[in-house]
Amino acid sequence: MGFADQRYNVNLSILFTELPLLERPAAAAAAGFGAVELWWPWVESPTPGRSELDALRGAIEDAGVRLTGLNFYAGRLPGPDRGALSVPGEESERFRANIDVAAAFAESLGCGALNALYGNRIDGVDPAEQDALALENLALAARAADRIGAVLLVEALNRTESPRYPLVSAPAAVDVVDQVNAATGLDNARFLMDLYHLAMNGEDLPRVIERFAARTGHVQIADRPGRGAPGTGSLPLEDLLDRLREAGYAGWVGLEYKPGDRPSAEAFDWLPREAR
Repeated sequence: MGFADQRYNVNLSILFTELPLLERPAAAAAAGFGAVELWWPWVESPTPGRSELDALRGAIEDAGVRLTGLNFYAGRLPGPDRGALSVPGEESERFRANIDVAAAFAESLGCGALNALYGNRIDGVDPAEQDALALENLALAARAADRIGAVLLVEALNRTESPRYPLVSAPAAVDVVDQVNAATGLDNARFLMDLYHLAMNGEDLPRVIERFAARTGHVQIADRPGRGAPGTGSLPLEDLLDRLREAGYAGWVGLEYKPGDRPSAEAFDWLPREAR
């Protein structure tokens, strides 16, 4: 086994960002990839106009790539925000307005995974109030995902880069997955296992894989430190991906790393072209 025995997609919100959004799908295809994923591309708008949605859909279709993952609206990414669904007031309302828009866009491209980032803790607001709001909104998102035959993903981030984000361990994120599935009865919520974030939190990654591979709906990778390509840091990513396969995970592996000081097209030398 090894790197060549996985299914990869390229995150176009962190790679190929030197290009305009509508040029990125074709750039990923030119680099040899057949699948892409995205954070919500319109950071200021949970409900962009039809022309913007149609233009991005057309760019993906024209490039001949498949959209395999999409974030719901999560505020300013990259930036200080980490999600909207647990933030009382305008942000959670923006998240709700985005649910059906994001789900419809995903459905139009056959995308089977929607990621809902939890949201930062807010000064002066009881965490229990935020958690109750989060569960309510996650249940709405899970039902929308179910209507299009998709899974809802819940992700743990790392406390160094996201100190106000409450889900900073695999067990914490999986607990929310369980709560959503119990609330909806749909059993379509899954864990998004980002090996970079979990490593930054100091988790025992082989143990995480052993415990939660069966609950995982998507995997993302980057090396540590620096969030660079595999081989630029110290994470044994090839071994970890082998462990995931052995544990039964056969889904997509998202390349969510920074290209460094080179063009994104040159940041895939660790992966043979025929494996892309």
